[in-house]
Amino acid sequence: MQAVIQRYHFLFRSTKGLILVAIALVALATAFFGMLSGPMAELGIRAVWVQTFHIALEPAEREGRIVMLYHTIAMAIVAIETYIITALVPMKPAHRTNINATITIGYVFAFVCGLGFAYFGHNWILHGLFLFGQSLIFFAGVMLALALNPWQPNYPARGHGYATWRGIDLERAAFFTMAVATLGSALFGAIPGSYSGNGFETFLAEDVVREVHKDALQLSVIGHLHIMLTLIAVALALIVGRWLDFKGRLHQLAMPLMILGTAIITLGVWLVVPFEEIAHYIIYVGSVGILLSALCLVIFGFAKLVRERLAEQNLVRASAAQKFAALIHDPLKFGALWQMVYMNFVVTFIGLFMAIRLDKVIRVWPQREERITLTGHWHILAAICATIILLYYADLIGLQGRARKWFGWFILIPSDIAFAAAALFSTKRLYVAESTQQPLVDTIMLVMDATLATVLATLAILLVWRLLDLFAGRGKWRAELDEEVTQ
Repeated sequence: MQAVIQRYHFLFRSTKGLILVAIALVALATAFFGMLSGPMAELGIRAVWVQTFHIALEPAEREGRIVMLYHTIAMAIVAIETYIITALVPMKPAHRTNINATITIGYVFAFVCGLGFAYFGHNWILHGLFLFGQSLIFFAGVMLALALNPWQPNYPARGHGYATWRGIDLERAAFFTMAVATLGSALFGAIPGSYSGNGFETFLAEDVVREVHKDALQLSVIGHLHIMLTLIAVALALIVGRWLDFKGRLHQLAMPLMILGTAIITLGVWLVVPFEEIAHYIIYVGSVGILLSALCLVIFGFAKLVRERLAEQNLVRASAAQKFAALIHDPLKFGALWQMVYMNFVVTFIGLFMAIRLDKVIRVWPQREERITLTGHWHILAAICATIILLYYADLIGLQGRARKWFGWFILIPSDIAFAAAALFSTKRLYVAESTQQPLVDTIMLVMDATLATVLATLAILLVWRLLDLFAGRGKWRAELDEEVTQ
């Protein structure tokens, strides 16, 4: 019994254990429900999977199922980021414990009950428990915002080299701004949800993109989708900054930009409902602030990685090749920064092209093609955030040597190939006519399936290793638990 209690403490009371559980749940959901995808249907796997597990796939309810799946996974990701933030940002131990416990109970209820309701029969008790879980997550967010309050006298500015303003730690203020913006944006999406069955029907944002007139509830859902994914990325950028000890002049420039950018883009999204045309210009201004802040972090991070590696090698005058080798020496830290750069090529630049050439190019395409582009746009950004979290987690648990390098590169390279293939597929109408597209489509789909399968297999190996380690009496899990207790 004592052994079970100790493992419970590791999984549900330590930061590394909590992150491990959430990653495992997301991985299981991705693998399980990935069997219902289009490629699996073409291979005949979906039919067998549905029959084996008695999954209810009513065609008229497709949109609702997808929305529920997205929400459950997103809430687990938000929980992971919360665990990391409570570990990285100074706060009272009681606050950290209460926040982590509340959001854990909340996302587990929402995850299990939400998927159970959506895919295994509509038991409305499960739906009620799903809403209960969401409420706990929101309450945990309120507690997190209070704990991050930058005006608390117990947590002044960190000192020379870090961004400050009148004694306030601006990085802490950036975390606080993100948390408050997330709470408000969650309510922004909850409002149309509360009208379900009373004038509002569930829909996918990409399905209504060409509707000339969208009602207030539709605009609210579309805005909620965009801002929540943006804020997840903002939180992740701030986490990476803490991870790399971001400081100096670039930090002093980046933090005000991040605070203002987060506040402006959030305000712009909220204004989409009453002032749709003007709101988009406000969103663009906020996006520029966030992207410039991330650029400052990348410049600092790349320079730090090169400097520290060359110092380890005692190289004073290094060649360009030596500097490049130093930059990519650690695939975990390099990969997290590189993904922030790569995201612009497969997400940002495509989004800008769509906005600039919307009427002259995009709207000339069949609606299905624009829908594919939008869907890929959101999925790639979400998947990039997921890879950064995996790279951070591998560093957090102290992965070293060949295991560190193999895991880092097998997450980074295949995922980036998959994202490039997805971007190519979503914009294929620019390069090939519909009548001659099939060879290109077949190749792209094969590349995406193979590379994403490689990423999932790499993650599976890590998770199996951690599972087997849990059965060891003095395994790595015990060392991590002891380390947490002594902190």
